Amino acid sequence: MHKFKRLLHKSKRSFRRRLPPIKSGDQIDYRNMSLISRFISEQGKILSRRVNRLTLKQQRLITIAIKQARILSLLPFLNNEKQFERGESTARTAGLRTRNKMNRLTLQ
Repeated sequence: MHKFKRLLHKSKRSFRRRLPPIKSGDQIDYRNMSLISRFISEQGKILSRRVNRLTLKQQRLITIAIKQARILSLLPFLNNEKQFERGESTARTAGLRTRNKMNRLTLQ
């Protein structure tokens, strides 16, 4: 009986309540880049609702705003700068290039 009563009591640990990421006055819109950019990872992916600590409605609106901004070229679809730099090639493409050169030499 004593164990059951102990389970009903709340733990006395205090916790700091986190502030919501979107204030009531914030407008969720594709033009509000300072707000939208908080919910995108470094790679350009939309972060999950659990990571963002958003409500379901807020997450849906953020997702729609991000997709609209991508379509209107306000945001990139991918955020991989290294991939698009000239002179640098990934290991996969470098291997393909050498194979293509070898095939061209054997065909001639």
